[in-house]
Amino acid sequence: MELQRGRSFLHRCAGSGDVVHAGLVVTLLIGVWYAQALEVNTGKVNFIEVMNGSSVLLPCTYASCIGIKNLYFNWQYKDNGTMVKLCEATIPAEGVEPNVKIYHERVEFVGSSKKNNISILLHNVTFEDQGEYICFARNPKEKERNHSAIFTLYVVDELREVDNTLTTIIVSVLGGVIGLIILIMVVKAVVLAVLSQVQEKKACVIEPPSI
Repeated sequence: MELQRGRSFLHRCAGSGDVVHAGLVVTLLIGVWYAQALEVNTGKVNFIEVMNGSSVLLPCTYASCIGIKNLYFNWQYKDNGTMVKLCEATIPAEGVEPNVKIYHERVEFVGSSKKNNISILLHNVTFEDQGEYICFARNPKEKERNHSAIFTLYVVDELREVDNTLTTIIVSVLGGVIGLIILIMVVKAVVLAVLSQVQEKKACVIEPPSI
């Protein structure tokens, strides 16, 4: 019924020549729909470099303007083109912790629905673990629309040392400039104080009366 009303409204707009108005309405409807959509995010940096044998957090959070109900999520690993499922669960409602099924012995679920967090921890990382990890989620309240985010893992023998030479030079130059400015301000203050005292002494000197 609502869809028919929307169509009839657009037909009236088009029939009256108000094509721009009709286009604006369609744009607003699409904008409202996407504003309500579920968002899945793996953070500002979607990759990490870790040492072989260490543990690593694979982050993932979700958000929805219309709330969730029976939100399904899983983590998958892309192994030479084949998707390997690491874990999955369904969150019944907001704030209700899921019963997570783990399919990999070195995977641990560390998220919490109270924080909209569905992150996992991968223990004892090996070189074979390097690759893309997909955080997938589907909210039935959005008519089963699928959402996902990719997090890339790089495994190395040792972490690369960051060359801080340029940073050290910049900090040293800035420190020198700041120190010079402070020195100039101190010298200026001393000179002004000395000049002020000299002027005060001159003002106190009384000229002798003329004979």
